[in-house]
Amino acid sequence: MVPQVGSPAPNFSLYDTEKNKVSLEDFKGQNLVVLFFPLAFTSVCTAELCSVRDNIALYNNANAKVVGISVDSLFTLGKFKEEQKLNFPLLSDFNKEAANAFGALYQDFVLDMKGVAKRSAFVIDGQGVVKYAEVLESAGDQPNFAAIQEVLSGLQ
Repeated sequence: MVPQVGSPAPNFSLYDTEKNKVSLEDFKGQNLVVLFFPLAFTSVCTAELCSVRDNIALYNNANAKVVGISVDSLFTLGKFKEEQKLNFPLLSDFNKEAANAFGALYQDFVLDMKGVAKRSAFVIDGQGVVKYAEVLESAGDQPNFAAIQEVLSGLQ
């Protein structure tokens, strides 16, 4: 079930591409943008994450960190991050626990793949409260980044 705006964000503890465990608690006192994406190296995911990369100053200026999460292995995500020169952490939700907790998991995806993260965006404030939640049913759609920026500017 998708966490509602105003409710506590589900906790997560996932490995990044440097094999460090990263959890929601690590961002206490900071705003956090959590972007779930279906699969590394696909066209829409690459466009989405490169757009965030190119606009990272907007997030930094809003006292916000960004993390990208997919069900890919941390090794695949490491290669993807390196090739795309992404300037924010990518976390592996290989066991699908975080995507499931956030209500952002396809039971059935394309090509008979099961358990792939839905493209989703969440803004979580420094106290761990969800301030924005968007889960997209179509993997071809992008999150509403203007709305995300608007929420972040309201948290300053």
